[in-house]
Amino acid sequence: MSTPKSILNQLDAPPNATQLGFLHMPDLAPGVSAAEKSQRALLNILEDFAAEKSGLEHGQRAMLNILDDFDAEKGRMEGAQRAVLNILEDSLTEKMQFEAAQRSMLNILDDFASEKTQMEAAQRAMVNILDDFSEEKSRLEETQRAVLNILDDFELEKNKVELANQQLEKEIDERKRVETQVQGVNIELVAANKELEAFSYSVSHDLRSPLRTIDGFSLALLEDYADKLDEDGRDCLHRVRAATQRMGALIDDMLNLSRMTRIDMRLESTDLGAIARSVAVELQKTQPERQVEFRIEEGLEAFVDSHLIRIVFDNLLGNAWKFTSKRDSALIEFGGTHCDGKNTYYVRDNGAGFDPTYADRLFGAFQRLHDKNEFPGTGVGLATVQRIIHRHGGRIWAESAVGKGATFYFTLSGTGQRGA
Repeated sequence: MSTPKSILNQLDAPPNATQLGFLHMPDLAPGVSAAEKSQRALLNILEDFAAEKSGLEHGQRAMLNILDDFDAEKGRMEGAQRAVLNILEDSLTEKMQFEAAQRSMLNILDDFASEKTQMEAAQRAMVNILDDFSEEKSRLEETQRAVLNILDDFELEKNKVELANQQLEKEIDERKRVETQVQGVNIELVAANKELEAFSYSVSHDLRSPLRTIDGFSLALLEDYADKLDEDGRDCLHRVRAATQRMGALIDDMLNLSRMTRIDMRLESTDLGAIARSVAVELQKTQPERQVEFRIEEGLEAFVDSHLIRIVFDNLLGNAWKFTSKRDSALIEFGGTHCDGKNTYYVRDNGAGFDPTYADRLFGAFQRLHDKNEFPGTGVGLATVQRIIHRHGGRIWAESAVGKGATFYFTLSGTGQRGA
């Protein structure tokens, strides 16, 4: 077998005389000299040699390409040999795994007998289940009939719901229409409140001026002409002054009452007991000669507008102070309790009390349950208190009996409403 090197050596060797055509040259034409014939023969030989050399060069280049391909093939063969070795190594591993699988299969076959026994037991259980199936089938048919009846009822209910939805849509449309009207009314109400506020201040100013004039002239008559008036005249002037002063107080109370629904609220954690004690001290300063015991519970706090709650205590404790004025030993209390699961506060006294039959009139404006000569006042204080309590999301009510004092209860939700 020829190797690549032997092939290259043959290609590199120079051609011999036989290959170049010296041994088979044709006879030269007669008449041509021997030198010319030799030259032409040599030229032919050289031309043939050049062509042969070119062919040999092409052959060498082809052989070099073959050698390059041979080296690449050799590399691929070596890679294939390494791959075969890896496959043989993996085959040994697979063989071991296969032997382990065979052993596992034998174990599975050993377990198959017990599984077969269990399967036979399961088959017997299935036969029993099939025996029970006919009974279950009958019950299922009854259930299906019941479901059909339910579906029939459902269709009826569906129709009712559709009718209800149609009615609800009408109600929603009506509510939207009403809400639109309410928004318009609210806008008008805000404008009316502003006009009412302006009117109230205008009226109060217009009323105060003549009242001050009447009170001033009455005082001047009493001071300058007292010696010229008899007892009835002086009494009349005193009555005029008292009426004008009462009218001035009534105007103030009316303005305060209207202001309670408009003033902005600033809610904060407030010590109710501290406010009650402050009001009690001021009341005692007005009549230090009175013997009044105040019992004010400690630690009662609420999330409220402290300014408005001060007005509540001014009125409730002020009423208790006023209606216990005929008691030699008066008692006024402020404390807390629970009513219907809510924190409830109370102001209690042992004063004159009132007839519970008229309790529903108690918080109306200008409503009085006692004679003004016996207990003075304008009848606006409790109406003001009620508005403040309502603005704090609470309610107020009273319990009493004639001659046995009164107790005013109120709640505070801590979520007040802002003024309009």
